[in-house]
Amino acid sequence: MSEIKIPAQTRTEFGKGFARRARVAGQVPAVVYGHGSEPVHVTLPGHELMMALKTPNVLLSLDIEGRDELVIPKAVQRDALKGFLVHVDLLVVKRGEKVTVEVPVQTEGDLAPGGNLLEHTLTALPVEAEATHIPEAVVVSVAGLGAGASVLAKDVVLPAGVSLAVDADAVVLHVVAGQSAAEETAESTEA
Repeated sequence: MSEIKIPAQTRTEFGKGFARRARVAGQVPAVVYGHGSEPVHVTLPGHELMMALKTPNVLLSLDIEGRDELVIPKAVQRDALKGFLVHVDLLVVKRGEKVTVEVPVQTEGDLAPGGNLLEHTLTALPVEAEATHIPEAVVVSVAGLGAGASVLAKDVVLPAGVSLAVDADAVVLHVVAGQSAAEETAESTEA
């Protein structure tokens, strides 16, 4: 995973009024914390940050007053209606340090014939990985799975250096039997 460099400006103003003015100016209020240091309140360029956050668990290199801080997003707040960034919490990480993050689960392959449905019990899998080597996603093959089949967390193939941060027997995906057209008609005539 590559680092995305973003300039940050420290801020001394707080509150709704400042936050609104910052967002109108294209900036997003944020706080940087971690490793026992005092939290640093900053503003970040809104468009650059929004584009960077399109990648799950992105690694950001912030330039804060001449020093570089390596951070990952811990909490992202968005406006409920318009979707723009309201505030971001960023966690300081060090190279080689292990962090626990949620990685999106992607599927590949086709289910067995029969109109079965795939239920995602976990859309993101909690894993522990080195901060500079967080996988963008984990891929699970569902090829040929029939009704009633499940994929457990221990069955997911993880990249080297990545370990599960969830119970190994947690269900990630489950195949549910689809209702056939004949069953649907029988149920509608009974009703």
